[in-house]
This record gives sequence, C-alpha cells and structure tokens, in this order.
Amino acid sequence: MAHGPSHSTACGILPDRGTNPCPLHRQADSQPLRHQGSPVLHVLESYEQHLRHVEKDVLIPKIMREKARERCSEQVQDFTKCCKDSGILMVVKCRKENSALKECLTAYYNDPAFYEECKMEYLKEREEFRKTGIPTKKRLQKLPTSM
Repeated sequence: MAHGPSHSTACGILPDRGTNPCPLHRQADSQPLRHQGSPVLHVLESYEQHLRHVEKDVLIPKIMREKARERCSEQVQDFTKCCKDSGILMVVKCRKENSALKECLTAYYNDPAFYEECKMEYLKEREEFRKTGIPTKKRLQKLPTSM
C-alpha cells in the first residue's frame, strides 16, 4: 500500500465527490491546457508583471526620484548653487529655487505615464537580474581588463 495521497487525490479527484480537475492540468473552464493556445505563457507573463509591496512602494519610487532629478537637473543646479552661496540663510534666500525644484519633481511624481515608464524599467532590470543573477549596478560597471 502506498503512503501519502495518491496522484488522483492530489489532483483533486475525490472518490465521493466526483472529479475536480487539478489546477496544474486544467483551467477554470475545464479544458486541458494543450487545447487553449498558450495559457501557460499568459500565466507566466502575468506573474512577471506582478509587483510586490516593496517594489511598488520603495523600488519603483526610487527609480522615479533618480530619473526626476536627472530631468529637473537645471532646477537642482539652481537650488544647489543658491544654497552654497547663501549659507545659513538658505531657508529664506532660496525659496524661489526650492519652489521651482519642488514643482518640477512633483510634476513627474504625479504623472502616471512617468510611473509606468519607471515601472517598465524596473521590470526590465528585474527580468535581467533573474536571468543573469547579476544586479544592474555590477552589470553596468566596467569589467577589468586583463594584463
């Protein structure tokens, strides 16, 4: 006698309840996977697009901040110069530059298209990491040349 559940029990075929197709072999409409085109690819694609909490709330916003700073570089430079020139009085003297910088950054942070752009960049980086096991930072560093 075999120990543990049989294959038919593991796949949901219960003697007292009839057949209950195993989700690994069939989909909700009870058609075998091989008869539905490529639902496995669809499941994999949706899995690849799924974002964890930390990705949505930490990693993608980090990319957004970095890209927004690059795109608002003129305002960043103006604010930085003002702060260096003003010293301790920067809070009072640099309000105009600070407001311009905040306005530029906020415009990017609130733009859904910009979020999607950064999300797609993150997904591309994540996919590359899953393929290679090498983080983006290390991939982008120059490899040392041999002597």
